[in-house]
Amino acid sequence: MSVQKINSQERPLAPMYSHAVKIPGLVFCSGQIPADSTGNVVPGDIKVQCLSNLSDVLKTAGSSWDKVVKVNIYLKNMGDFAAMNEEYIKAHPKPARTCIQAGGLPLDVDIEIEAIAAV
Repeated sequence: MSVQKINSQERPLAPMYSHAVKIPGLVFCSGQIPADSTGNVVPGDIKVQCLSNLSDVLKTAGSSWDKVVKVNIYLKNMGDFAAMNEEYIKAHPKPARTCIQAGGLPLDVDIEIEAIAAV
């Protein structure tokens, strides 16, 4: 099986992982946090930045949100679920999804989102 490492030029490179890994028919995207292209956490609407970052990675891998089959969302506080969900459902189809509370997210952010998509 062919495995291709994907790194978006729009995202800061991380030496310990790829932004995504692509195999025939599928792309597995690493979790995206609300950080800009320099790696700095973006203040304000963290949900939009995470979704934008994930869109960049999907595009680089030759996929898009309409091909996403599974999303995992990690929230620092489940009290943010309603606000996150409100933003999420505005622009994206309804793939299978999991949302859990997780402590200790990178850079102490409030949210991280990962996805699996068809290519």
